[in-house]
Amino acid sequence: MTIASISLIAIDLAAALILSLGLYYRRHRRRDLVVAFLGVNVGVMAVATVLGTAEVALGLGLGLFGVLSIIRLRSSEISQREVAYYFAALATGLMAGLPTTDILPVTGLIALILVVMWAADHPRLLSRSRHQVVRLDRAEADEAALRALVGQRLGGEVTSLTVQELDLVNDTTTVDVRYRISDQSSISADPATSQRIEGRLTAGAVR
Repeated sequence: MTIASISLIAIDLAAALILSLGLYYRRHRRRDLVVAFLGVNVGVMAVATVLGTAEVALGLGLGLFGVLSIIRLRSSEISQREVAYYFAALATGLMAGLPTTDILPVTGLIALILVVMWAADHPRLLSRSRHQVVRLDRAEADEAALRALVGQRLGGEVTSLTVQELDLVNDTTTVDVRYRISDQSSISADPATSQRIEGRLTAGAVR
């Protein structure tokens, strides 16, 4: 193993720790996914280091990304944000594991991934945007009236609304809502708090 390879392994481990602990866990506090991100990163790096020759590099990369898709289908539901962290962990491990004589471009790309994840998942980016699945205690088929009602209950401007279920028997409507809050300090993103504010509106978990 060359000095360049050892250096890339050290860089990758540092990047994986920054990604999983410094960025993800600090912001979202899911310990199980920290383990997953670190495991995926180190596992991919180890496999790429052993198998990473010029002849198999392309096929190896495609195969590893396919494995990640299979893992997600067989695991508990995770958000699109967490999928992005998965791919970031996989990509850094893959780049660090493949053989190279020049570590500077690889180091720069790994740093780019970390910077992009830091910026894209920053709490201040689109901080007023919210997403909820809500169930109203009445069947409402008029989309304009439904928008007004949901916007009033949630205290924000509805930007997108999709009716998932219109139950005329039990007199309920389930909608997938994306909205912007009008006053961030007055409405909490916590589902329990939202339920207390909404009264008779039953809110699903924030996604």
